[in-house]
Amino acid sequence: MKQKQKTGKIGRNQLCPCGSNKKYKNCCMRRPGSPPEPIESVYLRKYNIRLKTPDEIAKIRKAGELVMATFREVEALLAPGITTEAVNTLVHEFTLKHRAKPAPLNYRGFPKSVCVSVNEVICHGIPGDRVLVDGDIVNVDITSILDGYYADANQTYYIGTPGPEARKIVEVARNSLKEGLGMVKPGHTVGDIGWAIQTYAESQGCSVVREFVGHGVGLAFHEAPQVPHFGRRHTGTPLVPGMVFTIEPMINLGGHALRILPDKWTAVTADGSLSAQFEQTVLVTEAGYESMTPYNL
Repeated sequence: MKQKQKTGKIGRNQLCPCGSNKKYKNCCMRRPGSPPEPIESVYLRKYNIRLKTPDEIAKIRKAGELVMATFREVEALLAPGITTEAVNTLVHEFTLKHRAKPAPLNYRGFPKSVCVSVNEVICHGIPGDRVLVDGDIVNVDITSILDGYYADANQTYYIGTPGPEARKIVEVARNSLKEGLGMVKPGHTVGDIGWAIQTYAESQGCSVVREFVGHGVGLAFHEAPQVPHFGRRHTGTPLVPGMVFTIEPMINLGGHALRILPDKWTAVTADGSLSAQFEQTVLVTEAGYESMTPYNL
């Protein structure tokens, strides 16, 4: 069930937005003088974060519904023998058919409408003539712009029958996102999300990519805050209702080091090990979070 979104008010027991890491009731709430600055103004001034209004949230949610409809089309297509370019064609045409735009196309020079990353590719795989074969894992990363609003998600799929290493890395990546989502609620911080993901992934003998992070989204493709998938508890920006951002841990079966291919986009594991990723766009609510691009984990 969707949570009713409230903005403009800081809960007594939430972390104070001034960054003190104290509860609001023990910090700025007690300060005498003029009425407290609205939370929206504090977050824009202090963190460059635009808390989303109920109308903006509704429009981001609609963009998220399109992203998930696109995934259902992709899932029906994926099979051994399909090229990554076929995935791009489907995403591009389906997005335009629904009067939306694929955000990756021409973004900073990216040449395609979707990122398709196979096996050792961590992220930003450029679709082309690579043929998917039995045993591959493939990540499909879709961002749609609908009526000017963005939603972003990705999922990693098995092609045919996965081997034990493929099954392990995909399931660890899936559960890493679940661990991160579990930390999203008012009173927690961005650092809590990264800490939960890193703690879990490393406990499974896997590693977390450092160079790429989650990010604010909704009014633009990439907004503040950055959301690292590693870190320390109780650090970083306090979470408050109205924040919309992605959590998208990239998990490697081997070491976390990477290299960028000559195309200047494709990131691959430095040791050639498998990599997997899952991503959702989330809204912080009064009670916790709402996924704007929901799927089962």
